[in-house]
Amino acid sequence: MTEFKKLPASFYQTGQGKEPVRDWLVGLDAESRRIVGRDIATAEFGWPVGMPLSRNLGAGLYEIRSNISGKRIARVIFVLHRGRMVLLHGFVKKSQKTPKSDLDLARQRAKEIGI
Repeated sequence: MTEFKKLPASFYQTGQGKEPVRDWLVGLDAESRRIVGRDIATAEFGWPVGMPLSRNLGAGLYEIRSNISGKRIARVIFVLHRGRMVLLHGFVKKSQKTPKSDLDLARQRAKEIGI
């Protein structure tokens, strides 16, 4: 039996057609890219998923939580929109708390797509 994605992922696009999360992923080393991709796929096929993989950030935002190479922590912030997981923002955390600037950027992008 073929397993289907319950919540397919798509990339947020700017008005100019750029995909910031895709660009961020391409900039990661191969091992980190594989880990983040696997974690996104786990959420796509297993939604809803909770901690430690995913966490509700409030106001419609969620995050995928990945432990990547070099003992670093990556986050991909997304929203649920029209049956999809729209990947809004990706970053490597430098502190315990998610920076307000990263949350604000994700909120702005969510607004742009009508969330």
